[in-house]
Amino acid sequence: QVQLVESGGGLVQPGGSLRLSCAVSGSIFSFDILAWYRQVPGNQRELVASSPRYGSRRYSDSVQDRFTIVRDIAKNTVDLQMNSLKPEDTGVYYCNGEQMTPSGTKLNYWGQGTQVTVSS
Repeated sequence: QVQLVESGGGLVQPGGSLRLSCAVSGSIFSFDILAWYRQVPGNQRELVASSPRYGSRRYSDSVQDRFTIVRDIAKNTVDLQMNSLKPEDTGVYYCNGEQMTPSGTKLNYWGQGTQVTVSS
């Protein structure tokens, strides 16, 4: 059974940094896409950063040049390095993994989420 387990959230002051980590069961290369999403109460879950198995990483405009998504082969994790954090980065961050079966079915997996709060 595929499991994604996030860690690394917490409280940080504006301008600070945090690194989120998502431990993946099985190989990270089994996922076509690994991504991080963010959700705040009352809003839909939004894509923050994605790492396809082939192709370029993508970021939302709000985090471009501040966040970096990394597939760590040695640890078998997908990490999100967050720098220059702003109060509007506050939310629950979810790890997401997408796989395509040989029959063409798309499988989507989610972690349980980790809270990030940016506040002075």
